[in-house]
Amino acid sequence: MKFLNTSAIALALALASLGAFAQEATIRKNLTERLPKLPPIDEISKTPMEGLYEVRVNQSEIFYTDAQGNFLIQGNLIDVRAQEDLTEKRQAKLTEIDFKDLPIKDAFTIVRGNGKRKVAVFEDPNCGYCKRFERDLTKIDNVTVHVFLYPILSQDSVDKSRNIWCAKDKGKAFLDWMVKDVTPAAASCDTAALARNLEFGKKNRITGTPTLIFANGTRVPGAIGADRVEKLLAEAK
Repeated sequence: MKFLNTSAIALALALASLGAFAQEATIRKNLTERLPKLPPIDEISKTPMEGLYEVRVNQSEIFYTDAQGNFLIQGNLIDVRAQEDLTEKRQAKLTEIDFKDLPIKDAFTIVRGNGKRKVAVFEDPNCGYCKRFERDLTKIDNVTVHVFLYPILSQDSVDKSRNIWCAKDKGKAFLDWMVKDVTPAAASCDTAALARNLEFGKKNRITGTPTLIFANGTRVPGAIGADRVEKLLAEAK
């Protein structure tokens, strides 16, 4: 019976680690010197494609390069055998927000049916895509929706968000506007929550509306249809 030489294994692993470190250093050095306008590199890692490396900047922005940093590719890496967009999957993982970290006190809640399923959404009341999304969302039952007003488009967005937040029934005022085009009545109150929403969004790189956060942390930017919402709610269990 042959026995594994643990010292040899340890040496092989150490050499492999050093090799990977040297490879990363080469890529980082060449890209930084040759592309001075490239944001600081957060991480370099191998991809499933032989000879291709992922270059991550700005927390979740992804590029690809070769082993020497001679070429830089911007685009999505797709595993055609598995029919899977690896770039999209990776970015989804990088941008996840733990649901328990959401400042729920700065949102209002709309419950449909038993409300067992949960989703949070950041929305600007003047966002046309948000209005389309809300109309689709009325088809979803048994869900609790935490709405974070996120006025980023204009001063009128700020005003409408204030009027909705300060309404006696926030959910009704919001849906009346988003679904029925009934302008929210003027109102005033403490709107510090709206400022905190903007700060939270800035910190977590929420740059557009609607942005959805599901219970498992999955973040989805942009309006999606009811069928996909149902699918993501099921996955979030």
